Amino acid sequence: MLTLEKILQSQGFGSRKGCRALINGGYVTVGGQPVTDSSQPFDTTAFEFAVNGEAWLYREKLYLALNKPGDIECSRKPSHHPSVLTLFPGQFMERDLQPVGRLDHDTTGLLLLSDDGAFIHAQSSPKRHVPKLYRATTARPVTAALVAALKSGVQLIDEDEPLKALSCTALDEFRLELILEQGKYHQVKRMLAAAGNHCAALERVAIGRLRLDDLALPPGGWTYLDEAKLTLLAPG
Repeated sequence: MLTLEKILQSQGFGSRKGCRALINGGYVTVGGQPVTDSSQPFDTTAFEFAVNGEAWLYREKLYLALNKPGDIECSRKPSHHPSVLTLFPGQFMERDLQPVGRLDHDTTGLLLLSDDGAFIHAQSSPKRHVPKLYRATTARPVTAALVAALKSGVQLIDEDEPLKALSCTALDEFRLELILEQGKYHQVKRMLAAAGNHCAALERVAIGRLRLDDLALPPGGWTYLDEAKLTLLAPG
């Protein structure tokens, strides 16, 4: 049980004083009825409420999937493009929502976000070995030699050992799909360059068994991840 004031604060609606003002002003409803007592307790299990007429479901933690568009930075303090966090309700910023890892500003596709520090750390750990599927468009034609090189391993300047794709498949003359699990900086682009080609466009289409196509999100669209979808992120 939490008081309505603490519920609003935990969901990112501002300071305790600000949440109290929303409640006292009659802007918060439960079951369609205004609740003006900020100290009234509620069971948070499947708890639904509305603020200024907008419906919300209480969530202890946020687990989100986004179809990241291009020209968006995965940073709270972007340098040259808007932050990916501008695609979400302002309440999520108050909850310290963060991307799980990063995609380059010009890379599109599946991105996870959360305000659960333990989840972010676990998903970002190189020891986790979660495969990630990428679809790359190349500047020059995809050849059998290019596919073979990416599968057998290419040497990058700052790496001790060659990096290789778990799998690599040519889709057509200028597109290929490859699966990686290392998550090195600019890895796909650098591997393509080391193999003698150049990445013209890049999309991440799956993390583990969670596929962007199954989520049916338009560019810039996002969704909450339930327990069933979160299990798809497990290794193996």
